[in-house]
Amino acid sequence: MFGHRKARLLVEGQKSARTCLAAMSGDNQHPIWFHAASVGEFEQARPIIERLTANKRQTPKIIVTFFSPSGYELRKDYPLADKVMYLPFATRRNAKCFLDAVQPSMAIFVKYEFWPAYLRQLQKRNIPTYLVSGIFQPKQLFFRPWGFLYRRLLKCFTQLFVQDNASEELLQKYNITNVIVSGDTRFDRVSQIAQQAKEIPSIEQFVQPAGTPVIVAGSTWLPDEELLARYLNEHEDTKLILAPHEIHEAHLHAIFNLFEGRYVRFTEATPLNLKHVRVLVIDTIGLLSSIYRYGQAAYVGGGFGVGIHNTLEPAVYGMPVLFGPNYKQFREAMNLVACGAGLPVKRYEDFASSMDFALANHVELGAKAKEYIASELGATDKILNNLTV
Repeated sequence: MFGHRKARLLVEGQKSARTCLAAMSGDNQHPIWFHAASVGEFEQARPIIERLTANKRQTPKIIVTFFSPSGYELRKDYPLADKVMYLPFATRRNAKCFLDAVQPSMAIFVKYEFWPAYLRQLQKRNIPTYLVSGIFQPKQLFFRPWGFLYRRLLKCFTQLFVQDNASEELLQKYNITNVIVSGDTRFDRVSQIAQQAKEIPSIEQFVQPAGTPVIVAGSTWLPDEELLARYLNEHEDTKLILAPHEIHEAHLHAIFNLFEGRYVRFTEATPLNLKHVRVLVIDTIGLLSSIYRYGQAAYVGGGFGVGIHNTLEPAVYGMPVLFGPNYKQFREAMNLVACGAGLPVKRYEDFASSMDFALANHVELGAKAKEYIASELGATDKILNNLTV
């Protein structure tokens, strides 16, 4: 639509969804349906899917839907799903057509996904419906003076699996009792990722010699990169592995200008050119979760925009984590700050002093991060023990 790539993908995806539903109509396989807004929410569903499909003799059929083009494009080939598709726009007619074709045995929504037309149809058909890794806060529409219509939707769920006691207490104030505090499945997921982390020879070479201070910065935007560039100019003994949130050429060119060309792209790295730079730019996707383990301190981007990205991916490796000021809507970031492993910054002076502190004390701070992650594991087990499979 008007040249906007994501809008065009969304329109094309809605067309493909109709084709998928026509092909599925009448197959009577009764899959378990997972719906995630985008790739981040899908990662919260993933531990549950992988456990459900671990038994090869009794593997249920799995269908995964996305609303976001970015989620669909990244996970459309997910091997454990029998079908990955866009969720048709949430009209009453579309909800009826979708459920008529799919005939799910149960529906599992992730975190913030509340689609009235689908929830009402699922309840009408007595299909068990769950919310996993839910988080509820007083500012949400459910809890506004006019929010009673929205609160009624929550009773469409068979069970609400929430991340914390605060969510449960808030819901109970409004007589919503179909609630279990299970925690957040992301902790299980990042722990699993860390155990399966890939060895990356070019990065192992880049971080040499042993003892070199290395910062790994993930999902960064230009305001984040400006802080990092200034810090490196003032700390000539430090190296940086930079994984920007966007890797299109315009952004990579801006990074080139910011670092005055003194970096190597990951896709162009050789044993020779890695010896002569202190900045390695990751210009590909899918590696960040494995790359964090090569640093002593992490910086997670997005905190000078709408909100920070995933702080758990570096924390699971036992790293102190720095991020910008827009983090207070993220429970895990607040808890990292509370335990001393998360260091929020507002301006360059904060960044420089906090990074100095993180690098000098990375073992002690990293131990706090690991302890926090370990304390939050087990959400997947709690959810599976309470699903009607």
